[in-house]
Formats: sequence, structure tokens, C-alpha cells
Amino acid sequence: MESSHVVELFLALGLIIGIAQLAGAAARAAKQPRVFGELVAGVLLGPTLINMLHWSSFSEPEQIMHTIEEFAELGVLFMMFTIGLEVHLRELISVGRVAIWGGTLGALLPLMLALPIVLVFNYSAESSIFVGVVLAATSVSISAQTLLELGVLRTKEGMGLLATAVVDDVFAILLLSIVVATLGPDTNASAGDLIWIFARMTLYLGGALLLAWRALPWLFNRIHHTPQIASGTASFALITALIFGWSAEALGGIAPITGAFIAGLGLARANARVRSEVENTVRQISYAFLVPIFFVNVGLHADLLAIPLDVLPLAGLLLIAAVVAKIIGCGAGARLGGFSNGESLRLGVCMISRGEVGLIIASVGKASGLLSDGLFEPLFLVILLTTVLTPPLVRRVFAPQLKSPPALITKQG
Repeated sequence: MESSHVVELFLALGLIIGIAQLAGAAARAAKQPRVFGELVAGVLLGPTLINMLHWSSFSEPEQIMHTIEEFAELGVLFMMFTIGLEVHLRELISVGRVAIWGGTLGALLPLMLALPIVLVFNYSAESSIFVGVVLAATSVSISAQTLLELGVLRTKEGMGLLATAVVDDVFAILLLSIVVATLGPDTNASAGDLIWIFARMTLYLGGALLLAWRALPWLFNRIHHTPQIASGTASFALITALIFGWSAEALGGIAPITGAFIAGLGLARANARVRSEVENTVRQISYAFLVPIFFVNVGLHADLLAIPLDVLPLAGLLLIAAVVAKIIGCGAGARLGGFSNGESLRLGVCMISRGEVGLIIASVGKASGLLSDGLFEPLFLVILLTTVLTPPLVRRVFAPQLKSPPALITKQG
């Protein structure tokens, strides 16, 4: 990238972060989570209204957009690492039944509801199934950040969200792998290949959790008490988040944010001074710089004015299915797992957002030919709307808890 392009990037990032902070403050003034304002800011900065990156100040908007996307990926990675530092593995295990039931039903019900809807609009069975796979996904980062802002992340519902999202992520990626392998252009996958996909995920999750649980606390406690490198404790934490994020996709075939979250879980067991130093440093870097870029970037791609009116009926039905499927699927699963009706409803609402995970899966479908442009557009609109609507909906269902603070799960170990 030439120096002039770097200078243009400085301007773009400065505008994005500045407007995100103002929009977040406005959202808080309106009694909404900051993330809601940042998501809306992204839509307004994009081609829907301002189309910022196509101002005359930017000579190569595509190149700048690509760099912004990479900063956004770092933002969500470090955000999930920070959220992992807030909780404890035993807290997640305590809601294990909720996670298994909620993650399973929350991934399967969207597939079942989307299939007949898309078929009615004369799309192929293959495309209909893939739409269901996209809607099976959940963007845990949106709801987790909202719960963190509201101060209810470490409630039963917060722990249920994080644990259920891991199960949902495995199911969504497994469904994606099966559909692409069996319905895509390359349909030579054998049963053994599909079994290996599942085994690979399982082996990675087990190995990563064991490594994070046993090795990371010991390693970082040693680093903290070694004078020559103690000042670099936070740097080693960032390196750990990056490596775990890389390994999640490269070795386990799952989302990098899951690996970063697991790394945070492990470091949560380090001594209090280590955990505090790491959390303060990573939070400052992430929330002052990278995380606002991530939330703005979600909306920055959206051009709502370019979406044809004839796709709105399909988009409307899919939006209803997307919301209902998560509330009922994850909610029913949570109820089977032992949550009360109120807790189950709140968990279901937290799982509505599709965010960056839905966009990634939809892009895979478009690249593989399973999603045409005519189907990608309404699906993109659904992903965007579920993402933007989730923060205010989460605040709404948690309103009684905010008036009288809920009992937090006691951190163990």
C-alpha cells in the first residue's frame, strides 16, 4: 500500500471510530446498548446514506474496505477473548444441558422453518437448505457485548448464551460442511469425510479446552513472576488470543472467535493480578480502537436502497422465521435443560443475531453457487436486521433484571 493510501486509511479509521463513539453515546442516552448505536452508524456511513468510502478523499475504496475488514476481524477476536476473561469454565459447565439442548434445537429449527418458505418462492431444494444453514448460525459477539454493557453477562442467561453459542457454532459449521460437500459443485465427499469433520471439531475443542485450562494459567503466572519478561504479560496474552484464533479455524474448522474465547477462559484461571493486567490492557486496545470498527463494519457493507422491492416478501418471512426459530428453538432447549420460562425466553432472544457468522456462511454459499444473487439479497437483509434488532430486544427482555440486580453466578476455582 502506497503512503497516500495509508494516509487515506488514517482518515477512514478516524471517522469510523469517532462516529462510532458518538453513536454509542447517543444510544446510551436513549437507554440502548452502545453496540446498537455503532451498528446503526455503520449502516448510515455505508452506501445506504453517506457512502463514506466513495468520497473523493478515497482513491481506492476497495483496498481501504479490505483493510477495515481485517481490523474488524481483530476487533471481534479480542472482544471474545476479553469476554472469555470475564467467565469461568465451571460456570459454562454448570449450564451444559442448556447448551446442548439449546444449541441443537436452535440450529435445527431455523433449517426446518426456512426450507418450506424458500421452496414456496420457487427456489431449488439445495438453495432452500442452504438458507436454513445460514439462519442456523448465531453471532454470539453481538449479544455478549450487549450483556456485558448491561452488567448481566455472568448471570445464568449470560453463561447459557456463551455455552449454547459454542454448541450452535459447531452445529452450524457441521451443517455447512455437510451441505457444501453433498450439494455443492464438488460432491465427492464420503461418509468418512463427514465423520472426520465432526471428529476434527470435537478433538480441537477438547484439546484446546484442556490446554487452556491446564497450561495457560501456569504459563502466565510464571511469566508474571519472571522479571525479564513480566512487563510483556499483556503482549503474551494478545499472542495467545491470536494463536488460539488461528488454530480454531486451521485445526478445528470452527470460527476463530471460539478459539479466542477458549483462550480467555483459560487465562481467567490465572492469579488475580495477571488477569487484571491482561484484561485492562486488552480492553483498552480493543474497545478504544478495534471493537468499534467491527460493529461499524457490519453495517458498512449494507446498501438498503439497492435491495429490490420484489425480494421484501421473502425477506420479511425469513426474518420472522429467523427470530421465531431462535426464540422457540433455543428457548425450548433451555427449558429442557432446566431454565425457567423467563430465563429460556431471554436466552432465545440473545441468540437471534446472525452477524458476521451468518455473512460468512452466506458468502460461502454465494461462492459455491448454492445461493444466487436473487436469494443472497433478501438473506443479507435478514442477517443485517437480526443483528441490528438484537441489542434493543435483549435490553427489553432484561429490563426487569436491570431494575433489581440479578444474582450473579459465583466464580469458582
